[in-house]
Amino acid sequence: MNPIMKNFYKLIAILFFSVVGYANLYAQPFAEDIAAFKHKDSVHFPPAHAILFVGSSSFTKWQDVQDYFPGYKIINRGFGGSTLPDVTRYANSIIFPYHPKQIVIYCGENDFAASDTVTTGEVFRRFKFLFTLIRSHDPNVPIAYVSMKPSPSRRHLMTKFIEENKLIKNYLRTKSKTAFIDVYNKMLDTHGNTIPAIYVEDSLHMNAKGYAIWKKAIKPYLLK
Repeated sequence: MNPIMKNFYKLIAILFFSVVGYANLYAQPFAEDIAAFKHKDSVHFPPAHAILFVGSSSFTKWQDVQDYFPGYKIINRGFGGSTLPDVTRYANSIIFPYHPKQIVIYCGENDFAASDTVTTGEVFRRFKFLFTLIRSHDPNVPIAYVSMKPSPSRRHLMTKFIEENKLIKNYLRTKSKTAFIDVYNKMLDTHGNTIPAIYVEDSLHMNAKGYAIWKKAIKPYLLK
């Protein structure tokens, strides 16, 4: 084969594998969300030793979270629809690069919402895997878990939420530098019923009244 054709086929091979690699990257779930975080970091990388909020859409939609916690530096890396395995999958992109002084996790609702066959035991194992991964990377980083909330649109999952919250709470009691932040009970009225007025129209995500409850619950656990 003459050198020109040889170089031609080499170029074709490079282009082929580049396209395949690009396609595989964006075939991953939430690839666009992660790419957006990376772009934001490339423009202005967050300072080290901030408090990292990571998890699903209840964090994603808290776009003004920094305003709720003046005096704290917050990095919000919640991405809507994510489950615990999703957060684990992208830990190298959305957790470890920031070297946070504290990690606050809100995730788990979507794990149950994804399938009726998902058990509390399975979600508990997913949480422990994420927790262990984080601690293997940084053994001393404080980790706080925000309990699953009583979303009215997911009333059929409440029993699982309650049981899962209890499993994670008891687990964290056995670990150092951890906190379990209960928002579930704080988002119920005096009769133990959900409060529609603190949610937006989808009865899943919160409005400012809901986030005000979260602020009050979370702030005492944040590290100065």
